[in-house]
Amino acid sequence: QVQLVESGGGLVQPGGSLRLSCAASASIFYLYMMGWYRQAPGKEREWVAGITTGDITTYADSVKGRFTISTDKVKKTMWLQMDSLIPEDTAVYYCNTDRRVTYKFSWGQGTQVTVSS
Repeated sequence: QVQLVESGGGLVQPGGSLRLSCAASASIFYLYMMGWYRQAPGKEREWVAGITTGDITTYADSVKGRFTISTDKVKKTMWLQMDSLIPEDTAVYYCNTDRRVTYKFSWGQGTQVTVSS
């Protein structure tokens, strides 16, 4: 069973930056399109960004130009660089297969991002 472990969240002021990490227990980034998701309090989980095995990236309109997704297949790690953060980015962030992939691994615990002054 593949395990996904998210980390790197925290409290940041508006306009600040964070870099989230997703560590996988197996070499899944060679095989699956992967993505980042987030869930704000009282809202459904939403897709944020995706990356193909060939490193083609896509983003939700709400984060385009501010977030960057990337992977290191050898290190079995995926990142989400988040810049120009706004309060609306406050959520628990998760990684899993991309929204275009039906199969989902077990969800990790996520990492909390809070944007507040």
